[in-house]
Amino acid sequence: MKQFFLFLKTLFNKKHQTESSFVPPPSRPKAKTQKSRRPKPEKKKWSINDFAVEPKEGETRFHDFDLPLSVMHAISDLKFNYCTPIQAKLLSHTLEGKDATAKAQTGTGKSASFIITILTAFIKKAFKNRKGAPRALILAPTRELVYQIEKDFKELAKYTNLRILSIFGGTGYKQQQIMLRERPVDIIVATPGRLIDFMNKKLINLSKVEIVVIDEADRMLDMGFIPDVRRIILKTPHKNKRQTLFFSATLTSDVLRLAESWTTHSAVQIEIDPEQAAADSIHQIIYISTEKDKFKHVYNLINNEQLKRVLLFVNRKDTARILSTKFERYGQKCSVLSGDISQDKRFKVLNNFKLGRINLLVATDVAARGLHVEDISHVINYDLPHEPEHYIHRIGRTGRAGATGISISFADEMSSFFIPKIEEMLGNKIECEYPSEELDKPLPKPKKKYCSKPKYKKRKPFRGKRKPDRYRQK
Repeated sequence: MKQFFLFLKTLFNKKHQTESSFVPPPSRPKAKTQKSRRPKPEKKKWSINDFAVEPKEGETRFHDFDLPLSVMHAISDLKFNYCTPIQAKLLSHTLEGKDATAKAQTGTGKSASFIITILTAFIKKAFKNRKGAPRALILAPTRELVYQIEKDFKELAKYTNLRILSIFGGTGYKQQQIMLRERPVDIIVATPGRLIDFMNKKLINLSKVEIVVIDEADRMLDMGFIPDVRRIILKTPHKNKRQTLFFSATLTSDVLRLAESWTTHSAVQIEIDPEQAAADSIHQIIYISTEKDKFKHVYNLINNEQLKRVLLFVNRKDTARILSTKFERYGQKCSVLSGDISQDKRFKVLNNFKLGRINLLVATDVAARGLHVEDISHVINYDLPHEPEHYIHRIGRTGRAGATGISISFADEMSSFFIPKIEEMLGNKIECEYPSEELDKPLPKPKKKYCSKPKYKKRKPFRGKRKPDRYRQK
């Protein structure tokens, strides 16, 4: 037994020696497979020479103002060669720090005028601010307008470090709170209700505001926001220590009284007439139709012309829903935009309209202001509005910022009485004619069947035997 253990010991020692004596062969040097990267060519710095705009008689260039290079670079990308009338009149005063009261319709480029003013002032006088303490405040009556101003601001400020935050009700409550707490913000654009809510929670401090913009003041007055706006303005510095820009589509006595209380005595007053804003760039036609034939005429117009992006206005929410269902039956890709649509769904509908996923948007007057979609070729008034101002706002969705557009209205037995008031406000006659033979063609068969709500069959009364007493509840 002893000899057996000695044999195992010698065997183990030999195996250990052979393993320890093994030396791995030297590794071969790895071939250099990585190629040396060529240095990236330096990007050419943008200069004002890359944005050449020749002087034109009767037109004002952005070159004529002392704007920062980063702002001019963004203007060049947007291909804004010449100023609109409101921009030409405003910028010469607001860039000097003066207060202004301006009468201008939507689609005239007024948003770009106050955005350029804010950017120029903050780039020339830059400093770090605290969280929740903006340097500029923009107040607007609707969520759509707030969203549009934020979008326009980001396009003009993309070559700057300035940060904007939109605050509005209906959606994004926690997300807006988080963004306010994360880092400082330079500009806040907001609706009055949500702004006051955050002010009460000490998330926003307006004591450092340098520029206040009140957009569409007449609509704020109509919607009952003025008490809230007064409360907000009182939290900002005195009007002698800030710049105030006041915009309204109409300058009534009530609106002017508000403007005088919030601006200084040296504020400039600028007016752009409706006929200058609408009639020059938009071709307007009114077809004399009937309530019975209006749908046929509108369908034939869209189908014959193969219109790709149409905004169709109605006066009532139920009319919008009924028309949307009818157009879908005839193969049109359409959606509804009205006051009873949730905010998240509104943004989704607008995004689909902008991307071309739908070619027809049936809307009430909720889309008459603050909606900016490029390349809207036609605005159709299925119903003529009762107020002539609403007509101006509706057709202003096309032909924006100097572009050309077409407005087609259909006047039936009742709405034709509104035409004289509209012409009186415009200051000129609108071309009225009867529908052509092509528009009066009979409707084809619908591509989709009408799907009504399923009718549930009434249950027959139970005629079986009664359950014994042991199954009844005691």
